Amino acid sequence: MRLRRTLALGAALLATAGGLLVGPTPAQAATAVTLASTIRLNDCSASLVRYPSSVSTDRAMMLTNGHCYEGGFLGAGQVLQNRTSNRTGTLLGSSGNSLGTVRADRVLYATMTGTDVTLYRLTSTYSTLQSRYGATALTLSSARPAAGISITIPSSYWRRTWNCKIDNFADTLREDEWTWHDSIRYDTACDTTHGTSGSPIVDAGTGRIVGINNTGNDDGQMCTENNPCEVAADGTTRAYQGRSYGEQTYWFTTCLTSNRTIDLTIAGCLLTRP
Repeated sequence: MRLRRTLALGAALLATAGGLLVGPTPAQAATAVTLASTIRLNDCSASLVRYPSSVSTDRAMMLTNGHCYEGGFLGAGQVLQNRTSNRTGTLLGSSGNSLGTVRADRVLYATMTGTDVTLYRLTSTYSTLQSRYGATALTLSSARPAAGISITIPSSYWRRTWNCKIDNFADTLREDEWTWHDSIRYDTACDTTHGTSGSPIVDAGTGRIVGINNTGNDDGQMCTENNPCEVAADGTTRAYQGRSYGEQTYWFTTCLTSNRTIDLTIAGCLLTRP
């Protein structure tokens, strides 16, 4: 997984109207994706995010990987909901400059089973972060992305971006004890590395988040840690050395109540249940 493993690895503007967070216009979405609204963690990348239905008075949210959870890697089958947290990160501006510290007080959802995500609630609202830092959250797309679209992966940890396309999808991706589904495989231009874990995958056409970067095959090994393999329906496996992957994020929007809380019992909810 693209978590920083050792110290040797190195250290869309939104308008607010009537309380609603209005998404980027087509002209804004067409601009280059920058490091704006990404959040640098001590060992991973993350981003400031919102649901399509979020409002300015909502508590802001921070998205990263399940394997970036402050308590360490989550076991296969483990799901966390509504756990207290005191995770902090550094909110970045468009050029990678540090704007200030943000703090989480709750893990809304985290797992490494089916997908690889941790979604935090921050102590500040979207309107507070906008007025204090000029920061506007990236919006989670409510639709599954298509193969071939152009994407940008901004890593707050490395303060750089990768640009490529979605090559295809892996129905099942396996790495050591963890299994993920409908994973995004990039083309070779996105050769993400350790420390890019948790970076948002942004659709370059819409400016919305369609996934979260989480792993890549380092050594060509089959289904071992840092060497994920794709598993076909008949059980055969294949590894692509040097290829990197991400997990779908529209799944969150399939599990939301009318007041924007996660309910895993909603019909059609794609997030993993405990």
